[in-house]
Amino acid sequence: MKSTDSADYQQLNRPIAAMAKDFPAGYRIEPHAHTRAQLIFAASGVMEITTDNNTWVVPTGRAVWVSPGTEHAINMLSAVTMRTLYIAPTVETGLRSCQVVSVSNLLRALILASMDIPLEYNINGRDGLIMQLIVHELHNMEFVPLHAPMPNDPRLITICRAILEDPSRTETLAQWGSIVGATSRTLANHFLAETGLTFGRWRQQARLVEAVRRLALGQSASTVALELGYRSQSAFIAMFRRALGTTPTRYFDPPGSTTS
Repeated sequence: MKSTDSADYQQLNRPIAAMAKDFPAGYRIEPHAHTRAQLIFAASGVMEITTDNNTWVVPTGRAVWVSPGTEHAINMLSAVTMRTLYIAPTVETGLRSCQVVSVSNLLRALILASMDIPLEYNINGRDGLIMQLIVHELHNMEFVPLHAPMPNDPRLITICRAILEDPSRTETLAQWGSIVGATSRTLANHFLAETGLTFGRWRQQARLVEAVRRLALGQSASTVALELGYRSQSAFIAMFRRALGTTPTRYFDPPGSTTS
């Protein structure tokens, strides 16, 4: 059987190595880094990947790209069937920073097939062709906006942590300014400069990430909408559709499903 120790996958003389490993709910992989990039695919279950400044939620059927050398931790929010590709730094994928990506039906099938490929596979044979096709498909992955970038300013960090702890909070930037000791204009300028988002967009992203986490763990859209501070379920669904291009129900359909 193939190793489930990630250290065995870093110095191989192959462009891609594939590792399969399953985890129980609540399991945590402590902060670590690899010399290779990773595509961490949630074949089933929900993961949360954290770095110093960011958190990404990865539901079933999606994956997170982790750049080489990036220290990260992984929390299993449910039982997770994790399938990981370790990709040599010399392989050009077009991906530069950590991000959640969608996984097409073809790429999903290729990832699952790669798990049966030995570490020292024949580059010129069938196994090598599968890995080459994976590299080609990596260029076609679509970014999924499932994280809220954290700022560095201590005042903004106070605001962001409070919202992450309770995404239903509705204070205006002026009200937050009274709490942290800054003008709303100063806070607005820093939010945009440090996160690339306005305060309103950042708060929406924080709510979206939490919504996906809760929906993936089985909460209903109506419950999530209420607990995240939306006026109605329809307002929540409209936000979700704008951000992710589909409704909560369709977003969590299994690959290839045609149900609504």
